[in-house]
Amino acid sequence: MQAETVLMLFCVWMAGTAAKMVQPRGHKLEPYKQTRSRRDIRMEGGGGQKSGSPIYKRSPDLTKNPMTKSEQLLRIDDHDFTMRPAFGGPPIPVGVDVQVESIDTISEVDMDFTMTLYLRHYWKDERLSFPSTNNQSMTFDSRLVKKIWVPDMFFVHSKRSFIHDTTTDNVMLRVYPDGNVLYSLRVTVTAMCNMDLSRFPLDTQTCSLEIESYAYTDDDLMLYWKKGNESLNTDDRISLSQFLIQKFHTTTKLAFYSSTGWYNRLYIHFTLRRHIFFFLLQTYFPATLMVMLSWVSFWIDRRAVPARVPLGITTVLTMSTIITGVNASMPRVSYIKAVDIYLWVSFVFVFLSVIEYAAVNYLSTVQERKERKLRERLPCTCGIGNPDEMMIDPQITGYGSMDVNTTGNYGIPENGGRQERILAQVALNDPQITGQVKASRSYVNIWIDTHAIDKYSRVVFPGAYILFNIIYWSIYS
Repeated sequence: MQAETVLMLFCVWMAGTAAKMVQPRGHKLEPYKQTRSRRDIRMEGGGGQKSGSPIYKRSPDLTKNPMTKSEQLLRIDDHDFTMRPAFGGPPIPVGVDVQVESIDTISEVDMDFTMTLYLRHYWKDERLSFPSTNNQSMTFDSRLVKKIWVPDMFFVHSKRSFIHDTTTDNVMLRVYPDGNVLYSLRVTVTAMCNMDLSRFPLDTQTCSLEIESYAYTDDDLMLYWKKGNESLNTDDRISLSQFLIQKFHTTTKLAFYSSTGWYNRLYIHFTLRRHIFFFLLQTYFPATLMVMLSWVSFWIDRRAVPARVPLGITTVLTMSTIITGVNASMPRVSYIKAVDIYLWVSFVFVFLSVIEYAAVNYLSTVQERKERKLRERLPCTCGIGNPDEMMIDPQITGYGSMDVNTTGNYGIPENGGRQERILAQVALNDPQITGQVKASRSYVNIWIDTHAIDKYSRVVFPGAYILFNIIYWSIYS
């Protein structure tokens, strides 16, 4: 018991000693805090400065104060931003300017184009004004855009459009102290372009991108180009593989909808001229070569059927393949294009070369058949390879002297080969035989030289095709 009592007293004594040691330190700190407070007050009040040399302290800019929230500075919670600025008053003017970054694709099949651009809006909303000593603006991203009023622009006749979101949403909002607002976003849009392909591929196309407010009529929102035609800027590096960009320009019109009213609409027009060199290599030169190849058959012997027939069929099928390939990459329009005229006329020339040989072959067959009948109807016919090597005695045969000029020319054409002539003149007294011979001689006189058709075709076909090319290129170029 005595030991426990002694231990308890010792603990009480230790606790009292520790309390005495801490309390003096606290008493020493209190005067130090009071001294610092009084010194700070004197410095803020200017008591520590010498008389006659005041130092003016720069007031802090609230826009750069990290302790001030932007929503509190702009007083977003104090206003209803579902309504447009100056609601109930005159229409709010919204200026627009555009910088075209690239023209990605132009499709004749889908009749559209794809463009990437920077779309910027300018307007004034006094509800967003804030105090600032140095008139510096504040810049925000897409998170604040959802909390304030912005113009509801959309692209008329657009098929697809989106705002880029890599690495974040490509949206910028800049607010100035007087309430002026700049709203910029990067957009890629695919819009419709009505093309007239009647002169394809020697054509020039004009496409338009149309911008309009979706909800606000011209009574609430006045849309305009901020700097007129200078509001449209383009990148000098923009180039297309198939087109040459000739010019860009802007216009403004009013669009009327029967159910909602009149709206301001902004237009971006750009004119494109197609490069012809690709189509010369892929379409026009092959078609021309096929037509020229079909003319080779005019110099081949008409009896060489295995040579002339496959040549004509090959050129016809090749022209059909070229026409099919061109139309496969084109829209199914209901009018004739310039390339169609050239290809189909070329196809007709190739087809006529095949028809020419068919006519020559048919007339040659008819000629041989009639020649065979003539030999059978004459009482005596003498087929002589060379008339100088054989003489016919008129006393033995009853034939008179022969006249070569009254005979026909049959068989092989005059190409260095063997010629066959029928030299016959009947000198019989029988009137019936004489009548048959006269009929046969008149039959021989109407004989057609099928070899002359090829001769004329060698001149007529190239001349007609050259004339067609002169007319074609003078009209469409």
